[in-house]
Amino acid sequence: MSNKFYSVLEVTLTNDDWIPAYIGPANKLVAQYGGKYLARTNSHERLEGDRDQPALRIVIEWPFRQAAVDFMNDPGYVPHLKARTAGSVSHHALIEAKDDFA
Repeated sequence: MSNKFYSVLEVTLTNDDWIPAYIGPANKLVAQYGGKYLARTNSHERLEGDRDQPALRIVIEWPFRQAAVDFMNDPGYVPHLKARTAGSVSHHALIEAKDDFA
């Protein structure tokens, strides 16, 4: 059985004009690919390190890796992704739910 995967995003807004048109389609497509938002908030605190804090932290659980990849490449999401990346500085990591040090 394959492990779940998690998208972990740090999003620092440069403008927020894109957000109203982004939320609905992104919610729908995440759900369509079996994803589930676990966190989508600006309520966070740094416990370690000295990097600048992003405005938003987002965590999405995926049932398997390909679901996340298919979501990101969905033709219905591409224009929203372009709007998000144009209106923010974003970092997105896809993390497999496993412990390589256990």
